[in-house]
Amino acid sequence: MKQALNGAPSHYTLLGIGAGPANLSLASLLHDKPEISNLFLDQKAAFSWHDDQMIDGATLQVSLFKDLSTLTDPTNKFTFMSYLHEKGRIYHFLNAQFDEIPRREFRNYMAWAAEKNRNVSFGERVLHIDFDGVFRIETDKRQLTADHLAVGVGTKPWVPEFAAPLLDNSQFHVSQYMKKNHNTAGKQVVIIGGGQSGAEVFLDLSSKPASERPERITWLSRRRNFFPIDDSTFTNDFYMPCYSEYFSKLPLHLRQKTNRENILTSDGISESTLRAIYQKLYCLRFITPGELEFDLMTSRSVSNVVQTSSGRWRVDYKHLDVEQAEHIEADVIIWATGYAPAEKNFLDGLKDRIHYENDEFVIDDDFAIVWDGPRQNNIFVQNAVRGQRGLPDVNLSLNAWRAQRIMGRLCGEYPRQQISSFIDWSPGVDNNGAHKIKDDVMPEKKIITAR
Repeated sequence: MKQALNGAPSHYTLLGIGAGPANLSLASLLHDKPEISNLFLDQKAAFSWHDDQMIDGATLQVSLFKDLSTLTDPTNKFTFMSYLHEKGRIYHFLNAQFDEIPRREFRNYMAWAAEKNRNVSFGERVLHIDFDGVFRIETDKRQLTADHLAVGVGTKPWVPEFAAPLLDNSQFHVSQYMKKNHNTAGKQVVIIGGGQSGAEVFLDLSSKPASERPERITWLSRRRNFFPIDDSTFTNDFYMPCYSEYFSKLPLHLRQKTNRENILTSDGISESTLRAIYQKLYCLRFITPGELEFDLMTSRSVSNVVQTSSGRWRVDYKHLDVEQAEHIEADVIIWATGYAPAEKNFLDGLKDRIHYENDEFVIDDDFAIVWDGPRQNNIFVQNAVRGQRGLPDVNLSLNAWRAQRIMGRLCGEYPRQQISSFIDWSPGVDNNGAHKIKDDVMPEKKIITAR
């Protein structure tokens, strides 16, 4: 039987599974709360955050204030400003006048926070969880118990089912780009996916020196154009807590419609990246023609990939406007097709006790899963309920606020009330000036028990 590690307690008020940005935010807020014993475990050997996607020049698409704690507790010791100050380069950062924060710097900030927090531990995998009055957690090193859980295991790379068995060094997901992009010189490369990741790959490949540059780059997207991220003022009100609360009470069909219609507020391409690509294309077409061939194809949906007798890849796709089948051959395929929620197999022992909506855990207002266990034992979930909380649930915007909501359930320290959006999302206003939702207008989410 596995034993507790030397000197480590075996019971915690809160056990966190995963130590990515979401759970790191919660760990940061809990750091100086000795009355809430906590431990956050991650199976990775050390902190990482899209490390193999850190292309030179890649920048963050959100404000530096959307760090682990600033928007809910600016005095917390784990803010981005605290990181810069402790590293001794806060003036250098100020003087650099970054229009957008280098993504690698933000990654390094979060790694600093993980290393600085004694309650965050890497290299330990949670295998199974049961409940018999407390949560019983089995890891690959020991057995633990906890009153509450915080699940924040993030996402995994997604490619279509037909492509998954074919992934190798010449066909790979963008999450492995930095490891596998070195065999593209003089080759035909196809990039699939019209978001920020695909754009960064196109810009990087087209900017390589002649000895490393592909012969041709084809960039395919289902979208009708290479659209910019919508980072405008009123659009960003979608990423305020008050809208998250409003959104969560909408009926399912309206939540789904809203996410579809506003995907570019979360998954568009930075204006600076688009401008750099357009300028690069201008140079390649008109100033130094012949250096690189390129094709930018929109409204194309990839339906299959097969290996040819020559060992190359044939990419089959259809033009969505005219339903016309087409294909292209490539030496290298890079899938910039995003991410899907990571499996949470460690919860299989509790699956029949948990409620679902469209394969998503049903959560309450404090991001606790609705289940048939005692109300004083909660399973909090982060980055896993976009269908109920909208597009901000899977990016950095509301990390700190969501973590503070969980803190509210644990110790009563809810986020300090902030002034609501200028936009009137819903009928009625409560006594604090925050918009409220009437039960007769917004029906309850339909709860489906485990299958």
